[in-house]
Parts: sequence; structure tokens; C-alpha cells
Amino acid sequence: MKQRILSLLVIASMLILAFTTVAASPNKNIGINVLLNTEITDPILVDLGTHGKVRDLLPEINALAMQVRASELDVIRALPYVEYANPDATRNGAPVDTVMATDFMNGLSTWDLDAINVTDFGFNNRQVEFDGTGVYVAVIDTGLVDTWRQVFPEERIAEEFARSFSGGGGEVGFVSEQPNKWEHDQNSHGTHVASTIIGYNLRGTPVNGVAPMATIIPVKVLNQNGSGWSSVVARGITYIADLKKSGALGDSPVVINMSLGGPSLDAMEKAAIDYAIAEGVIVVASAGNAGTRGMGYPGAYEPVISVAASGWVGEWTAGAWWYALNVADPTDPEDFYIASFSSRELSGQDLDVAAPGSWVVGPYKLNSSNFPTYYYLGGTSMAAPHVAGIAALIMQKNAVLMQQDIDGLLVESAIPLPAGCRLVTQSNGLKKNICWDDDATGAGLVDAAAALAAAP
Repeated sequence: MKQRILSLLVIASMLILAFTTVAASPNKNIGINVLLNTEITDPILVDLGTHGKVRDLLPEINALAMQVRASELDVIRALPYVEYANPDATRNGAPVDTVMATDFMNGLSTWDLDAINVTDFGFNNRQVEFDGTGVYVAVIDTGLVDTWRQVFPEERIAEEFARSFSGGGGEVGFVSEQPNKWEHDQNSHGTHVASTIIGYNLRGTPVNGVAPMATIIPVKVLNQNGSGWSSVVARGITYIADLKKSGALGDSPVVINMSLGGPSLDAMEKAAIDYAIAEGVIVVASAGNAGTRGMGYPGAYEPVISVAASGWVGEWTAGAWWYALNVADPTDPEDFYIASFSSRELSGQDLDVAAPGSWVVGPYKLNSSNFPTYYYLGGTSMAAPHVAGIAALIMQKNAVLMQQDIDGLLVESAIPLPAGCRLVTQSNGLKKNICWDDDATGAGLVDAAAALAAAP
């Protein structure tokens, strides 16, 4: 199976990405991820070698990746030391100038930051006491475009910890590390996601971020097409958890943002998430763009803080609506809706909160041009970093909080958004009636100010 990054480039209309599953013949080589019920030992590796090729090891979580014939999967599942095994799941989702700023604290407010009560209309507009100072946010995604220094201050990107992992899928080859490839992305997805968290430079104009003084750790796990494999995602998660565990980041809190997903829960990815959470890392993921077909994973996995995509009824009602219009305070649920593409919660899935994910502006390169242009993107990929940024603000206030604490604060402080319909102006000037049910919103609209006020 292959998974794509959970965002959509929107120019005239939105496209909803479909999940696809590719069936394998018994003799076809496939990649599988194997979770053991014991530690990895040499005898186990020798025995597994009789069934296929071992491609990668993650001893921290007693897991490994293999290339095998499809007919061997059930045989491997039956081995006494194997807890679980599944096919590697797909996950979708150059000259340098330096930004003349160290942060975008006093940048202009965009509708999405106003909507979550981080900023208000205009400049110098922070509405919360905290700014993410001292917190690392790992963006596990496509990496950053090569001109990222024209968009972000160097001080906000932890180049020394940035990594790129590639491979996966078994037939593709080993999961390997690719030095410096993290800053040569051609997709732009990870750059746009990071811009929501720390803000960015819009051709000389500073634009605020949810946590503008947080430090981004770019971890590239998706290829230049914005797709990849859960084995590679697991490697990225484990890498960040190891940084936290080893003390390489000092006592700094760490948040992971994953704006990616696929239709099935992968055993290795699940184990990596459990490992990261146990080490005190906060894990946030997008809910998916599959609408009524249900949530994607890892977002649907219960311990993960999952995020649906909301929109604002003020969209396209003025030429510069995205920064020139003021979202009313106090937040009125009647001013918001849930995007039709945003994945709904099915039985056995867990949806936590909703955040702005429709028509979010940020830096994006459609080709190898020297400078990113700015596009409206729509998708739960855009919603997740709003929540990851809020988690960074909360961890700045109280660095000892754990995953379940942050999850509880976000859920309990959310503004309920009951099932309903809204008449929303489209980019073509026409109005569209957008409706949703209670399975689309989780606890409701995330509220940064309320979550911080409730945090101990």
C-alpha cells in the first residue's frame, strides 16, 4: 500500500486523495514490518533469513523490516517470536539567502491563527503569553525546500539534528539515511507545515506562527512525490525519541508533527509511537483526507492527538480575507465548519480535535524555482501543525506534562462544534452548503488560549 501526504494543493478546486491498496501475488517480493515479542538476537535473524532478507533493524522497539515473497508472510506471522507482521504500509501526506529576522513574533495575523486564539487582527498581536521558547517540534514530513533560509530564520531550524531517511517497501531496499537531503525537498509540503508552527517571511513581510520561538527539527521520511512507507516513518519517530532519551536535546520538551497517513495501522509505526510517548515526546498527526471513508493512520491510533480540518465562513468574502479580516471574538462555532474532505471517525478510531485546515496560506514551490511562492493549501496536513504548535506552547508552560495530559487539555478546552451546515463562499464567488455530522469534529475547535489557561 502507498500513502500520500495529507494535504491538497488548491488553486481552483480541492482534490480529495484516495487510499489505494495493491494486491500481491504469492511469488511477488513485498516489504513487511515485523514486531517481535522478544529482543532481536542473532539466532532470530538467522532464522528469519531463511524466509527472506532482513532490510533494517529497530532494536529500540524490537522491530525489523524484511523483503520476502508474499507467500511467506503467514509463515512469518506464525513464528513463536513474532508478535505481529504486516506489509509495509504506504504513507502519503539551491542559492541561499538569509531571512533578516530571528522570529516572526510581531508578524501579521492570518485567519487561522486568529481562529485558534493565538493572535488577533494586525501586527504585534500575540494573544497568549507563551511563544514556544525552548521547545523542539520535529516535523516528520518531506523535509524543507533548498531555499528555506529565504522563508525561515536559521535560528529556528535545528540543522544539527535534521535528518533524511529513505527506502522502505521491501522491494525498494534498505531504510537508509541520506545526509543533507532534508534541505533539498522538491515537494514543499514539509516547508508549508513548518511555516504554520513558527511563521515565515512573505517576501519581506513577517507572518506570525503558532509557536514562533519553537525550534523545528526537519525529518524527511517522504520522497519528492510526497509519499513513502511506514517503516521509514517509524525510523523517523524512533530517531526523535532517541534524541529525547539520550539527552541530546537537553531537558527541552519535544513535539512530533506528522501530517501524513494511510489506511491501515502498521505494527512497527505503532511501536515507534508508543516508544516516543513513553520517552515523553508529544505526538500529533492529521486525521486524513478520506471524508466519510474514515480516518488514516497513525492519526486514528488512540494515543495520538489527531486533528480534523475546519474552515471559516469569512473565506473569500474579501480580496485579502486571509489576513485583512478579523475573526470575531469570542470564538463563535457558527463561524466555522468542517471541511468535506476531512476524515470522519469510524468505529475503533479516535478523533480528538479540529483546527484550521481549509485555505491555509504558506510558502510552496511548484517547481525548482529559486523562491517559494505562496499558495492556499487545504487538508488535515495543514490542521495538524496548528495543534502541534499549541502543544509546544503548553509544554513551554509545563515541561513535565505527558501525552495524555496534553491530549486531555486540548480536548477539554475545545469549543464544541455540533453537527450542522454552513453556507460558505467559494473561490469562484459562489456559495456552497457544507454539512457534517458529529463524527467529524472530535471534541470541537481547538483553542490555544483556553488550553494554556487550563494547563497547570
